[in-house]
Amino acid sequence: MAHRIVTQVVVTGARVFGRAFAEAYKQASAASKYQQKTGKSVGGSAASSGLTLDEACKILNVKPPQAGEANLEQTMERFKKLFDMNDPQKGGSFYLQSKILRARERIEMEVRQAERHAAQEKELKDGWKPKVYKDR
Repeated sequence: MAHRIVTQVVVTGARVFGRAFAEAYKQASAASKYQQKTGKSVGGSAASSGLTLDEACKILNVKPPQAGEANLEQTMERFKKLFDMNDPQKGGSFYLQSKILRARERIEMEVRQAERHAAQEKELKDGWKPKVYKDR
């Protein structure tokens, strides 16, 4: 009798898990198709806060980086000013403060990627030159 109950529990659990897995797969497939059609990210992630570079530049009111070069000093000045103005303890908005922070992070990420790409291009052009250290 006990083996029959255990079998029923296992079979029922497998059905529930199977249905949940199938539903999750359908949702992931639909999200992937939507992303391919629109080019927009679905759900967002920690790395990508969902802000485009254009949105980030509009939030901070700075010019977009041209060829990987951005005026980071101006960006930081705008960031500090807007971040302080929206301090919740001074009656500001935490939501706006978060958007301002994400905008700065997005611009910095874009500049870092451009610098990394430029370094790779330089290395490909010049060839790889390892640093050799001699023991004395």
